Amino acid sequence: MWGVVEDSSDEPFAELWGLFSPGEDLSWQHKALCSQTDPEAFFPEKGGSTRDAKRVCAGCEVREQCLKWALDHDERFGIWGGMSERERRRYKKEHKEQA
Repeated sequence: MWGVVEDSSDEPFAELWGLFSPGEDLSWQHKALCSQTDPEAFFPEKGGSTRDAKRVCAGCEVREQCLKWALDHDERFGIWGGMSERERRRYKKEHKEQA
């Protein structure tokens, strides 16, 4: 899963730590409102408030792409697409049962 890019690689950032597929379109991230705000709000301490992060997500034009990315990549931490870790787990479970 996690890899190290060799210095001799022609595209050293293409496989950055093995997180992204080379052909994956991540252009939506440049439009994300969270990239313009305090990242601490999106990764609150256990039991901390998610209200501020969710308020930012509510007005974000790429909220759906963000949530899809988090679900597709099994992101386990932080607020993504306006959902907490617990909400994403519940969402995946409910939609898996419907399929």
